[in-house]
Amino acid sequence: MEVNQYLEMFIEESKEHLQACSEHLLELEKNPDDLAIVGEIFRSAHTLKGMSATMGFEDLADLTHKMENVLDAIRNEKIHVSPEILDVVFESVDHLEEMVMDIANGGDGKRDVSSTVAQLKRIESGEEAVPEIVATTIETPSEAYVLAYDGFEQTVITQSTEQGFNAFEISVRLREDCLLKAARVFMVFEILEKDGDVIKSSPTVEKLEDEQFDQQFYVAFVTKESAEDMQKKLMKVSEVEEVNVSTINHGKFNEKEYEVHKEVAATATLEEVATPAPTPVPVKTATPVKAHAPVGNKTIRVNIERLDILMNLFEELVIDRGRLQSIATEVNHTELNETVERMSRVMGDLQTIILTMRMVPVETVFNRFPKMIRQLSRDLNKKINLEIIGAETELDRTVIDEIGDPLVHLIRNSVDHGIENPTARRAKGKPEEGTVELRAYHSGNYVFIEIEDDGAGINRDKVLAKAISKGIVTQEQSFSMSDKQINELILASGFSTADVISDVSGRGVGLDVVKTTIESLGGNISIESTQDVGSIFSIQLPLTLSIISVMLIEIEKEIYAIPLSSIIETSIIRSSDIMNAHNQKVIDFRGKVVPLVFLEEIFEVPRKELQDDEFHSVVIVRKGEKLAGLVVDSFIGQQEIVLKSLGNYLTNIFAISGATILGNGKVALIVDCNALIK
Repeated sequence: MEVNQYLEMFIEESKEHLQACSEHLLELEKNPDDLAIVGEIFRSAHTLKGMSATMGFEDLADLTHKMENVLDAIRNEKIHVSPEILDVVFESVDHLEEMVMDIANGGDGKRDVSSTVAQLKRIESGEEAVPEIVATTIETPSEAYVLAYDGFEQTVITQSTEQGFNAFEISVRLREDCLLKAARVFMVFEILEKDGDVIKSSPTVEKLEDEQFDQQFYVAFVTKESAEDMQKKLMKVSEVEEVNVSTINHGKFNEKEYEVHKEVAATATLEEVATPAPTPVPVKTATPVKAHAPVGNKTIRVNIERLDILMNLFEELVIDRGRLQSIATEVNHTELNETVERMSRVMGDLQTIILTMRMVPVETVFNRFPKMIRQLSRDLNKKINLEIIGAETELDRTVIDEIGDPLVHLIRNSVDHGIENPTARRAKGKPEEGTVELRAYHSGNYVFIEIEDDGAGINRDKVLAKAISKGIVTQEQSFSMSDKQINELILASGFSTADVISDVSGRGVGLDVVKTTIESLGGNISIESTQDVGSIFSIQLPLTLSIISVMLIEIEKEIYAIPLSSIIETSIIRSSDIMNAHNQKVIDFRGKVVPLVFLEEIFEVPRKELQDDEFHSVVIVRKGEKLAGLVVDSFIGQQEIVLKSLGNYLTNIFAISGATILGNGKVALIVDCNALIK
């Protein structure tokens, strides 16, 4: 079997199953007696084991198998869940994640996990478990229905039998060592659909396709074939161990006895019974009505490189659209103008679809934090509750890829420096368990991610003393600083107030790396904190980095683009309105003193002749709460442009974040407003 073509799919699905294991393990820790959760973890582990074995990653499959044995013992009530057992299972999942990451990076997935395997074996043998409890079984009636039918399905079965069809309940059991359960299910359904109509399945078709079942599933089926023939046909499917075909006794549908049987069956398939499959309205025909499986959201996995290629091609179209609009304006031909307008509208819709395709829920980043918080709580001997709000909020994949590490750093910082230990919290009249709230939400063209804790907050005096000793601010400057400005000093390079440098957060480096990363994405970070009450770290990020709206401006025939997301407004000011303060030219803008930045000086634009204008064109931009006025020659207008990198040779160009190609073929540089505002 050529496995390379399936490797990418294997890695993605393995990550999903391991994430599911982590989430359910956290649930199980809160509800140790809920065996349904254990079943979910077992199914994820079982699927991962089969996939790993098929792909030839034996070490991965072996460790998963050992973990699966422990889960099976818990599921069968041979051992009871305890924090110590969960620690070992969590450790196993960590190893599995590292193995999968190694495979994703081109490795073989091998890792020394002998100590973890030994612990799993000891747990399985009962050395660290409570004495085995003999589980009691409930005897079900001999005629109990495995599937429960709603009124419509009963009608379909009754009408089918009246028209000469056979109505069967078919149970199919796959072998324990079956690796590709979904493939075997598909083969079974292919045979069934050739010979009749499937009325219902348990579990549902979606769950069968996702391998969310153990070894057995059930199907209600109407056909002209005999029970014996159907049994023989289905037994020919590879890795099918047992097939039982029994006739549905539709005469009991209206009797109370059926309701009892239905209740017994429901204990195994409560979710399927609670949400019956949507089916078409029954009609009287000579053939049975086919009840379709529920149609969910259809999805397809697409390699991200293909989306990047699609985005690049569309970006070229955007550039050509600008060129066409420019030509149409010059020619001023009615039909050409109409065609260009229509093309612009269609491309606008296409742009929305392409950008939406690239959007990913922040959940993909947030998912890693509950397990991290659990481990940090144990390492630091603190009680911490993590609450996640707005995980469904979507961001461009490019931003998602970059934001993970800064969030890890900020959360570790909140847990290490923010949340106090239980003793200190009791002394302050707080509950022993601290809370870290991670939330995300949309606002305009931005996504805000906030990390709030109810910990000790930021010690204003300690921060100021450290900043002055490090030379970050002077004693004189500190007198005029607001609390917010003092709080944000902790984002300065090399700043740390930790008395003891730990591996949990900062490592003595501070949060400057977080600030740099966020600003490189066109965002910014702000901090609000009240001592002994808590802190809020707020990150503002653009929805996408590829296609942005800008204001085109001109300086001595050179064209620059300023992102609209940074602009508050444009203004024309008199030269006489410009004042000097601390060797800086400033203006009074709506009661605020705003410093002026002359772009011709920043970018050293050569002048043919000196200008002594009475009026200046100013673009007021902001970075968080800070403002600046960019002085330009003239405003050209608003336009959507494609952000292009300057390449590897032109890195770290001050106040320039990239370039774009305009409709007339010229290149315009994009101004990085964050770099200009101090």
